[in-house]
Amino acid sequence: MEQNFIKPPVEVRYADQLAFLKESDFQNKKPENWQLSPKSVRLFILGGKAVNPATGETMDINRKFYGNDALVERCIITLAGNRGLMLVGEPGTAKTMLSELFSAAICGKSTNTVQGTAGTTEDMIKYSWNYALLLSKGPCREALVPAPLLIGMEEGIFARFEEITRTPAEIQDSLISVMSDQILNIPELGDDGLILAKSGFNIIGTANTRDKGVNEMSGALKRRFNFETVAPVRDVRLEKEIIVREAVDLAKNGNIGCDVNQDVAELLAITYHELREGITSEGTMIEKPAAVMSTAEAVSVYYQTLCHAWYYGDGRIELPVLTENLLGAVCKENRDDLEKLKAYFRTAVKAKSSKMGGIWKAYYETASFLK
Repeated sequence: MEQNFIKPPVEVRYADQLAFLKESDFQNKKPENWQLSPKSVRLFILGGKAVNPATGETMDINRKFYGNDALVERCIITLAGNRGLMLVGEPGTAKTMLSELFSAAICGKSTNTVQGTAGTTEDMIKYSWNYALLLSKGPCREALVPAPLLIGMEEGIFARFEEITRTPAEIQDSLISVMSDQILNIPELGDDGLILAKSGFNIIGTANTRDKGVNEMSGALKRRFNFETVAPVRDVRLEKEIIVREAVDLAKNGNIGCDVNQDVAELLAITYHELREGITSEGTMIEKPAAVMSTAEAVSVYYQTLCHAWYYGDGRIELPVLTENLLGAVCKENRDDLEKLKAYFRTAVKAKSSKMGGIWKAYYETASFLK
């Protein structure tokens, strides 16, 4: 029976593309235990036309990451060189998505993940025990419950460590010896407790720059990683394209039958871009909200509005609902951001309303909902 998943893993969502690339990849150089070559990993993430040299068959691979192409290439080379990769940047800049794409393309598995929190413990990273078996049989492999780090080492795949700076310093530092020596020691197993990492094992970490200082990584751990900064999208047209693409996918998965409104997506992309940058397209300086004005948040605001149109309306997006959802996104961290959003409507939106009319005039008229 067919199953519908809210968010299928990358290797499931793009299974046909990964299978075609794997079948077509026999001529390219490939690090040991990688599913795809660095060339094919790049193609999978950045898109293009894939060709099978043996059969002449082709497949259009859609672009999945919109950003710095050179950054993607550097990340692939870092991983091919068996260096840990740390993706840092503002929240909502697709760091997690990028780490998922690398893991799915290179290892065929993106779900070997540690989600870092203040409550993360060492057994959540390395291993724990099935205590019923431990009591009945004593310390043995059968009683061992592997965690992502041990799974990655034994299978020769990546372990993804999300929000690493949210975890206590002693938990972070437990990675140092593993990354240096590629060995994990399980003392309870005696002579059988020395686990050597298979080829292909590596760690991809992510960290938000807004979390800097929460649990700052030690210098020793930083030296085990190559750091790459994932920047926010700076191009309004590109941001609109991402909003549209993601909204279409979310609507399809959620069985939402509304069409995506390109004009509303553009309006939202411009709003987020100008609030994030602190300057309007007309050159007027505005005060930036403290909230994270990320593309991911813009997608969420648009999709919420689309759902409202589907369940409560006639299928057409209502701008007052969009403005209310925008208000919730901007003011969720700091209520003081309400005044900054109101000021944006009084200046930038009013100016665009007078100059362009149409949807911008209707958007400006929703300012009364900002309260």
